Amino acid sequence: MVTPMTSDGAIDYAGAAKLARYLVGEMRNDGLVISGTTGESPTTTDAEKDRLLRTVIEAVGDQATIVAGVGTNDTAHTCELARQAEAAGAAALLVVTPYYNKPPQNGLVAHFRAAADATGLPVLLYDIPGRTATPIATESLLQLAEHPRIVAVKDAKDDPAAASLVMASTRLAYYCGTDMLNLPWLAIGAVGLVSVAGHVAGDRLHEMIDAYAAGDVTGALQIHRDLLAVYTGLFRSQGVIMTKAALGLLGLPGGPVRGPLADATPAQVEQLRTDLVAGGVKLP
Repeated sequence: MVTPMTSDGAIDYAGAAKLARYLVGEMRNDGLVISGTTGESPTTTDAEKDRLLRTVIEAVGDQATIVAGVGTNDTAHTCELARQAEAAGAAALLVVTPYYNKPPQNGLVAHFRAAADATGLPVLLYDIPGRTATPIATESLLQLAEHPRIVAVKDAKDDPAAASLVMASTRLAYYCGTDMLNLPWLAIGAVGLVSVAGHVAGDRLHEMIDAYAAGDVTGALQIHRDLLAVYTGLFRSQGVIMTKAALGLLGLPGGPVRGPLADATPAQVEQLRTDLVAGGVKLP
């Protein structure tokens, strides 16, 4: 979930509660990730993360699984955020590969194990080498699967062979983290999605999963193809930027981005409007 902000860059907590209710109630998302990178976690403070998480749990915690993004490139800080999230009432943790540092694989394993040892909460590993510069190798995932609280992977490595091997060899549940690959990843064994497009097309994604699970592959494929324009539109520029622009078109809380990102240009917004309409998103 993006983190709604006011015009001066402060977090819009009331807007976050409203958006969370929309994403769960109208968009049919079974869970929300709070303070992931789409939530601008690198530019929010620990105190802001804590209040935001508590706000969303209060708003929809009895209706959806609330996952706290706690990953950083500092193991001690990650563990601190994990304990903070547990105290706030999070149901699970999302821990991204340490970025920039480019640790060796034994360092990755030690980092993730430390994060999992910090609380009693289940952990989803976030494998996204395009942003972190370091993939979680198959052998590392096999080792990490032995930890009782490391239960799932948000996969944005986009390597179907590697994902298939891990799914076939472990109990780790896979969630697709690249929207364009949502349906293909279901076909190789993923159990669901952690989706940016879920902000504006969560209901259709839910229908796609239901159709595939029921054996209606043709129906699932049609929904996948219908949503290609939405996937394209949300990633014509940086994902947070375009998602907040999309929420603005829908009249929902989003606001500006914080830090080094720049808001969508008028031309980008108009192209996004065309993409969303082409993908079946109903705009006001």
